[in-house]
Amino acid sequence: MKSIIAIFLLLLLPVGAVSAEQGLTALTVTGGENGEQTYSLSIQILLLMTVLTLLPAALMMMTSFTRIIIVLAILRQALGTAQTPTTQTLIGLALFLTIFIMMPVFNDVYNNALEPYMDEKMSAEEAMQSAITPFRAFMLSQTRESDITMFSEISGEEEIQSQEDIPFSLLVPAFVTSELKTAFQIGFLIFIPFLIIDLVVASILMSMGMMMLSPLIISLPFKIMLFVLVDGWALIMGTLASSFYV
Repeated sequence: MKSIIAIFLLLLLPVGAVSAEQGLTALTVTGGENGEQTYSLSIQILLLMTVLTLLPAALMMMTSFTRIIIVLAILRQALGTAQTPTTQTLIGLALFLTIFIMMPVFNDVYNNALEPYMDEKMSAEEAMQSAITPFRAFMLSQTRESDITMFSEISGEEEIQSQEDIPFSLLVPAFVTSELKTAFQIGFLIFIPFLIIDLVVASILMSMGMMMLSPLIISLPFKIMLFVLVDGWALIMGTLASSFYV
């Protein structure tokens, strides 16, 4: 954290010089009693804007969003409905389902990191560490040991004795890899019944000599009807939500 702030300060030295000449104290650092450093509001706003640009990546790499959106995309492909539901609809559904699943983590971050920091009871570095802890616990619960081992061997950090020793830079790619594998496993199970319908319809059309008629045109209504009769959306949403807390 200190190194990142130092880089920003170096980049902003010319701006700070101009501001000083104009009588503005935009960039100030105040020392605390225990060696802590408090940065001026302008620096905090700059860092906040920088963090906001990384939010989409954090959303995909540190939450349940990746698994959900992949499963929904495979479901649309299995149904054969082309662009229905639309990509925007799937992303919105995945986003709000992610918020629902991650709400305990978000509440933990708010109560133990953001609220104490806003009340000036905790420094920025302490708040950052407190905010990372709930995400770390969630990601570890969803990450396979084989993926952690693979990335530890790649990075050369093979002396990991416990979960607390796993670097966050190693945990994130291991978590994403595990999420991809889990999403494709769920997608495979979803694909099977629709594939059976396609095979049955194709066999019937072949036996009737209707080779020029696409089986997808005939099987699509049957797949939609099956999906609606079994209340497919509720099953998919429930399965995805429960898969994170098994």
